[in-house]
Amino acid sequence: MRMLEEFFPEFTEKLDEIDKLYAENRPIDEKTYQFLCFALSIKGRSKPCVLKHFKGAMEAGATVKELSYILALTMREAAGADDCWTHDVIGDWNEILEGNVCCCCAGDEE
Repeated sequence: MRMLEEFFPEFTEKLDEIDKLYAENRPIDEKTYQFLCFALSIKGRSKPCVLKHFKGAMEAGATVKELSYILALTMREAAGADDCWTHDVIGDWNEILEGNVCCCCAGDEE
């Protein structure tokens, strides 16, 4: 965001407005909010956000055991989604082996 703050400050100001709107209209308690943000930060692979929301959850009354559960749940749901998606992609694996499926990206030659 540092580059955006320097070269497109109007954008970062709008993000700040959105954050304020979320805080003012949040229909869930702080701990639940921090749990959701913690899980999303893990999936987004954002170290600063994981740390921020881990700390925020603890300050909102969470325990390390609860956060461990959220971590495990996030990992399990991600694994399930990866499993389903991958099986959808390679579901016709016999067709792949027979050479009946194009494995090239757009612009690549077959």
